[in-house]
Amino acid sequence: MGEAGYSFSLTTFSPSGKLVQIEYALNAVAAGDTSLGVKATNGVVIASEKKLPTTLVDGNSVQKMAKISENIGVVYSGMGPDSRVLVRKAQKAAQKYYRVYQENIPVAQLVREIASVMQDFTQSGGVRPFGVSLLVAGFDDRGPHLYQVDPSGSYWAWKASAIGKNMINAKTFLEKRYSEDIEIEDAIHTAILTLKEGFDGELSEENIEIGILRQDRKFQILTTGEIKDYLEEVE
Repeated sequence: MGEAGYSFSLTTFSPSGKLVQIEYALNAVAAGDTSLGVKATNGVVIASEKKLPTTLVDGNSVQKMAKISENIGVVYSGMGPDSRVLVRKAQKAAQKYYRVYQENIPVAQLVREIASVMQDFTQSGGVRPFGVSLLVAGFDDRGPHLYQVDPSGSYWAWKASAIGKNMINAKTFLEKRYSEDIEIEDAIHTAILTLKEGFDGELSEENIEIGILRQDRKFQILTTGEIKDYLEEVE
């Protein structure tokens, strides 16, 4: 029996040692809009394409980013409904930590919580993996952080990363542009230029989202007006 024979079982390994449903989940991520993140010396920026299926959709009702706690934000690529479940669980974990310790949850700890939920959905019967990858941006006592969490529950810390449809070209572009001493303003420009590199059509404040964390440790999603100003700066 080939790999395809194991594709309907989440909990059965194929002879080559793969859980084929996780591979399919990664395909769902790869079909999603491109999202990326860049860690700077004094903050983190995450950005994403926001393509609407039709011009009849109200763009204000579509959000690729979410605030988890005051100092942490996420952006996803893949299936939006799956991301909402993970965002809600992450927000509950952050609130639970704050209620006990009266301080914001460390970024690495929250990422472990999210990754544990995603991993649980790879070895339980009657469920499927989450068809989404997350980029988690945070700022805590250890400085700025950027993590990527995948459907398998794997997670890594990154200096800069991209997920979604154009992730290979975006990562190649980031490798050329990234430097260890990059600061937040330059990181925002780099993020915009990376999205612009593989964007199908004209990039505008209406079809991208940008979230930033500065040294004040407050996650902020930029308004369309602020994004427009940054777009003018990189032209």
